[in-house]
Amino acid sequence: MNTSNMDRCLRAALLGIGLALIGAPAIAQDAPVEDAAAPVTESAAAVEPPPPEVQAPSLEQAYQREFAFLQGQKADLERRLAELQDRMGAEQSELEAEIRALEAEVVEMGGEADRLEDRVFESELAVDTARENTDVLASTFLQADFSLAEAYSPDLGDRAPAAEDVSGLFDAALGVLRDAGSIRVEDGEFFLIDGARVDGRIVEIGGIAAYGVSPRGSGVLAPAGDGGLKLWNEDTAEVAEALAAGRAPDSLPIFIFESTATEVEKKGTKGLFDVIRSGGVIGWIIFYLGLLGLALVVLRVVFLQRASASTSKILDAVSGHVRRGDASAALDVLKRKKGSTSRVVSAAIRNLDRDREHLEDIVSEAILHESSHLNRFGAFIMVIAAVSPLLGLLGTVTGMISTFDVITEFGTGDPKLLSGGISIALVTTELGLIVAIPMLVFGNLLSGWAEGIKDDMEKAALRVINQYYEGRARGVESA
Repeated sequence: MNTSNMDRCLRAALLGIGLALIGAPAIAQDAPVEDAAAPVTESAAAVEPPPPEVQAPSLEQAYQREFAFLQGQKADLERRLAELQDRMGAEQSELEAEIRALEAEVVEMGGEADRLEDRVFESELAVDTARENTDVLASTFLQADFSLAEAYSPDLGDRAPAAEDVSGLFDAALGVLRDAGSIRVEDGEFFLIDGARVDGRIVEIGGIAAYGVSPRGSGVLAPAGDGGLKLWNEDTAEVAEALAAGRAPDSLPIFIFESTATEVEKKGTKGLFDVIRSGGVIGWIIFYLGLLGLALVVLRVVFLQRASASTSKILDAVSGHVRRGDASAALDVLKRKKGSTSRVVSAAIRNLDRDREHLEDIVSEAILHESSHLNRFGAFIMVIAAVSPLLGLLGTVTGMISTFDVITEFGTGDPKLLSGGISIALVTTELGLIVAIPMLVFGNLLSGWAEGIKDDMEKAALRVINQYYEGRARGVESA
């Protein structure tokens, strides 16, 4: 029990005792008054004397007795509380020891469970490994049944392969390898280049190459499908005959094949139109754009060649007339000339009487007027260079869409079905780049050439102007 609670209980008890003691004397004083009012008999007064008055305990004594009682109660409660705490401490120690023992047992059981899980995992791994080994052996024997059917064909049934079965399999495989590494000459039949079947001798070099010898044709053999062979090259007849006779030729042309189940066909080289045809409609569009661009490049080269070649000739023809100040003679010479340079120089000569600044502006205007002729077809060439790769990209997207449509309908089992869309996707990109790269190069080169011709025309006009002023200055000096 808490000390504060005991103090409150003690104060409450003392207060009750005090109130009781305060009320007791009042009752004792009232009693004699009632007794005095009652009639008293003479015999009673004579026989019995009045009892002695009991002295009431004082309030302090009552407090002391009550305090002593409460002190005893407090000591008893403290003793019981101490006994209870000792008993609880002992029980708590026992419980803690039991908990520690249980925790140790749990840890030990957890370790044992982990060990058991490891053993289970190792057992499962061993089972999986054994199952995989069994599957490998089964697939190996299945492959041997197809590859070594004549040399080794085990009949295992439902039982697993035993050690003697594996040993027999390897012995048979070694025998097949020895036969495959040898050169054998056997009688057989094969097809000629024209498709005729002939009988003859076949020289087999292992299982990867063969030579045929017959009176109608000899040479290297290639797979013809369904286990047959066909003549691949008649120029190797001497080599085949030498091998059949047991002689070693100087050189050994050979056609190596993996299996004779599928026919091998000669692939011809694709021409330009075959490549374009494999690109579809977009491939033909790119091809015609390339032809148009090539024609424009040739025309532009012709125009620029004429314009650049006439500059020096025009200056040589009019220089003497300009120095003498004979503008009409120079103009007559220029009328017989054609080209942008002659027109620019004519504009300068017709305005020689104007001031220098105005004359230079006239020359610049004439050059700007001739720029449209010099820049002819340049924009079209650059457009073709920009559009061609975009068309190639369009063909790529179209081909991939076609490929995915085929995959959706037929799956991916047959690669030949996918070749059409992939061919369009790749060929159009190739054609677009083939057209775009030269057009871009020639377009920029021809644009630079045109700018150089414009500079030459400006120089020629300024040269004529300077010659005119030089000639007029010498005439003034001589006068």
